[in-house]
Amino acid sequence: MKPVRARIVAVLAGFGTLLAVVALAAPLIGSTPISIARVFDRTIPFADNVDAQIFFIARFPRVLAAAVVGGTLAVAGVVFQALFRNPLATPDTLGVSAGAALGAMVAITFHLDVSVGGYSSIPLASLAGAFGALGIVYALATARRRGLSTTVLLLAGVTMTAFFSALIMFTQYLADFTDTLRMVRWLMGMLDIGGYTPIVAVVPLLVAAGAVCATLPRALDLLSLGADAAAARGVDVFRTERAALFGASLATGAAVSISGPVGFIGIIVPHMVRLMIGSDHRLVLPGSALFGASFLIVCDLIARTLFSPIEVPVGVVTAILGGPFFLWLLLRRA
Repeated sequence: MKPVRARIVAVLAGFGTLLAVVALAAPLIGSTPISIARVFDRTIPFADNVDAQIFFIARFPRVLAAAVVGGTLAVAGVVFQALFRNPLATPDTLGVSAGAALGAMVAITFHLDVSVGGYSSIPLASLAGAFGALGIVYALATARRRGLSTTVLLLAGVTMTAFFSALIMFTQYLADFTDTLRMVRWLMGMLDIGGYTPIVAVVPLLVAAGAVCATLPRALDLLSLGADAAAARGVDVFRTERAALFGASLATGAAVSISGPVGFIGIIVPHMVRLMIGSDHRLVLPGSALFGASFLIVCDLIARTLFSPIEVPVGVVTAILGGPFFLWLLLRRA
């Protein structure tokens, strides 16, 4: 067996190359064909270079958003599956996505017009909803014992997801037709961001979440064996569970604020990566980040080209792919 460091390098090189190829090729494909030679031809002024404008203004921000959202949700899925010791756990498990969706729905319905640090009202409200949901679930999970009860955490997350979903439906009922259409499109998951600002705005949150998750691989490997087994091997279980919870939830909230809730990425990608490279979290975390980015770029490419000029929400594509995969996973475990 190769040393771990060599395997990490191989994973980064392999999945990194795949991501580079997909990220470069995806903007070149669309209803209007463009030439990569003209895109990077500096002899043509940018104002006169239609190919470069399509590449850098219309398509590449979308590809970058897909890479950020896909990689982030995949990493969050890996962390949640290890935290709950449940291979079916996803970034939606704790109600963070539902809380983010509720915040966005409120901003759309009541026409909130706020902009802070590059955020418009919808991403701001989405982040506020995500953090609110996390705060409620965490408070419930730590209310009656010293430490973090993953069982209570899971049950509280499921309950809050159902509660927030009911509030979302009530908010849609209050909205007019135009706002309801915006809500439905946002809830389906959309990557038509129209610029780089939403991505840049979440970079600090993603860096913070990434820094937390980068400290977890060894502890997650041991935690997957059970809390008692991990504690016997020197893992501070409460600290690790709390770091995993906040790191993955922060990443989920940041991703959802860009695209809306995109389902199944957090369960499809981690399992595909484990099938390819094994279950060592030192490999699975970076592998999932890179492969998740590539996977969502391809899904978004399908969404915007399959029925061109009509664009399908990327969340529909991931759901169509993820539903059968989820059922297969259930049958495989059974």
